Amino acid sequence: MDTLPPRHGSATRPDARPGVPPWSEPVVVRRPAVQTAPLVFSSPHSGRDYPPAFLNDSRLDMATLRRSEDSFVEELFGSAPDRGCPLIHATFPRTWCDVNREPWELDPAMFADPLPAYVNAASPRVGAGLGTIARVVSTGEAIYRRKLTFEEAEARIATCWRPYHQALAALITETLHRFGCCLLIDCHSMPSLATLPARERPPDIVLGDAHGTSCAAIATRRVEEALSRRGLRVRRNEPYAGGYVTRHYGRPREGVHALQIEIARNLYMDEGRIEPAAGFARMKALLGQVIGELAAADWSSLKP
Repeated sequence: MDTLPPRHGSATRPDARPGVPPWSEPVVVRRPAVQTAPLVFSSPHSGRDYPPAFLNDSRLDMATLRRSEDSFVEELFGSAPDRGCPLIHATFPRTWCDVNREPWELDPAMFADPLPAYVNAASPRVGAGLGTIARVVSTGEAIYRRKLTFEEAEARIATCWRPYHQALAALITETLHRFGCCLLIDCHSMPSLATLPARERPPDIVLGDAHGTSCAAIATRRVEEALSRRGLRVRRNEPYAGGYVTRHYGRPREGVHALQIEIARNLYMDEGRIEPAAGFARMKALLGQVIGELAAADWSSLKP
């Protein structure tokens, strides 16, 4: 499965250079003692190790930068390895490098030097300021005090994007070879949907299967039912149908299915303080039950 860009060119170090990761482990893979189910869980946006040089370059304080995180999601799904399923998560923040994007979705306005022709500068995500190297945080404020160099973007992609996708692709391939199919569940969190009409109750969960193209209907339905039985309001594909990870890896005809799950943050965290709230333990336990139910299910129908 070809996922990697071409090659060009969490402890933090106070002497870290922009573009060079200050952590020794940008990606964490937690494997079960024995994988017993064809499920892989990923959390690409919950990293919270911020390089000091990045903080110095930012116009924003830490609290504002952290609003782009899917905070604590890797902890919510932390029981997956205990139930026979691997879990992969990033330790770097998505504002540093967003692995739920193509490798070269870059905004030319952010850079001091011209970008190569292979860069995708026209994607809607780049236009919104949320490319592989984000220009703004999720609330719209510009991140940087200065323009970056393309060398910095290359370094982040080589040391963050590439290792994440190498590890994820390896987990999917191993699972496919072992079980004949793989269901990737890409885990995220979403801010409170305050823009909904007052009469409409916001969903607790949004499942994204790229409108039925990244995942077999039976898999989406099974996950939806497992969540709904536990009292959660579930919606499909609106407003989150799935990002790069879901759409790139989801190839049902090859036996690889990908489903994005978005969890409302107000169910488990204080969105202002960015810390776990009273509901955190309950949501973690509930998701543990869901993971256990899914791990025990028969997924043979997902085989090509």
